[in-house]
Amino acid sequence: MLLYSPKAATWWIAVILGVLGILFRLGVVSIAGLSGYAFLFVVIAFILLALAALVKGL
Repeated sequence: MLLYSPKAATWWIAVILGVLGILFRLGVVSIAGLSGYAFLFVVIAFILLALAALVKGL
């Protein structure tokens, strides 16, 4: 299987989503309506990074 490195923008988006998910879960950041989706933020960040490693140019 051939893996590619993600573009900088994709990597930063995934990092921001992951950090937001962690902060929402810990209660450090509380935004009405989004705090309940903390786990989903982290999962989406992980999937985005995995896809970026598999798809060239992402």
